[in-house]
Amino acid sequence: MAAATTDLNAARPQARPANPHFSSGPCAKRPGWSLAALEGAMLGRSHRAKEPKARIAEVIERSRALLSMPADWRLGVVPASDTGAVEMVLWSALGARGVDVLVWESFSKEWAQDIATQLKLADVRIREADYGKLPPLDPVAPDRDVVFVWNGTTSGVRLAHADFISDAREGLAICDATSAAFAMRLPWDKLDVVTWSWQKVLGGEAAHGMLALSPRAVARLESFDAGRPLPKIMRLTKGGRLIEGIFQGDTINTPSMLCVEDALDGLRWAESIGGLDALIARSEANLAAVADWVSGSGWADFLAEDPATRSCTSICLKITVPWFTAMDAAGQARAAKRLAAILEEEGVALDIASYRDAPPGLRIWGGATVETSDIQALLPWLDWAFAELALELAHQEASPAG
Repeated sequence: MAAATTDLNAARPQARPANPHFSSGPCAKRPGWSLAALEGAMLGRSHRAKEPKARIAEVIERSRALLSMPADWRLGVVPASDTGAVEMVLWSALGARGVDVLVWESFSKEWAQDIATQLKLADVRIREADYGKLPPLDPVAPDRDVVFVWNGTTSGVRLAHADFISDAREGLAICDATSAAFAMRLPWDKLDVVTWSWQKVLGGEAAHGMLALSPRAVARLESFDAGRPLPKIMRLTKGGRLIEGIFQGDTINTPSMLCVEDALDGLRWAESIGGLDALIARSEANLAAVADWVSGSGWADFLAEDPATRSCTSICLKITVPWFTAMDAAGQARAAKRLAAILEEEGVALDIASYRDAPPGLRIWGGATVETSDIQALLPWLDWAFAELALELAHQEASPAG
């Protein structure tokens, strides 16, 4: 390998992010958050008692309103975060029709593998693209189901539209929107199932998922029986009818009332700053700040190749200098991991290494709870840390042991 070099100014930045939390999940708490926000939590109470159940129902209703969800959709709190919400639908609803799966990052690939190898459905078509790209968005046949993520949390690539979904479809459009909900506008008329978790854009705590069903999705669940056994924690119907209590605050299993209170705090904050429009604007401003920096960077670029598909939440960066791209995959992974470690050692950015299955680089969360001023303060540190990395690697190569 040619010696790692950089022309970047290695001067140590003076300003630091006020909040160094740029993790892509669990994500930064809303500005000004403290434990005092949880003082009203219904701790030590049964989640089925009147007041605690009302708090869970309040999460549902505030979420519906904030997202402008159609009135005839059901929304419920389910176990096991977004993963649990997606799996419940895959195992309960798929098999009635052929299914297309759109894959362009690790989680959508997991759904494709589950459908093909765990559910063992016979009629599965997978459209797959490398990290940084979208698969072909040819129209999905109206008689087929389709499963996809709206935003690639591990690739930083998002959908710009849902034109590939027919308005006259007979199949279901099942959308994992966990890093898109509350930061991107979802086209409800094009979707039938939407899932997300509390831990993303509003900075809630982990382990709880949200499952939204259109009337068409409910009709599928009530009319289709795949004949496969389901554990209680994944059952959405009983006796051929939807379990309506799930969508009224009567959860399948015991939720954390502390997490419920925290979810309500995030929703109230979102309402106080102007609702969905304000949340989207905050996330887009974070992306714009990174884009301005990337345009002048001598070493980094977006992993998303098309500017129209760049995520405003999971902002994924790749390293483009020749000495890095000339490394083998293991060397790139080590170097990118060290870059993230330098930033963490300085206390300016925590947990921003790229996802383990993604190309080596950095992943900066730009969701609505992240202040643009913190993104702007972070960016000079990226240049400084990269210069430090280049020096470290050059010294290693020059040493006898290297």
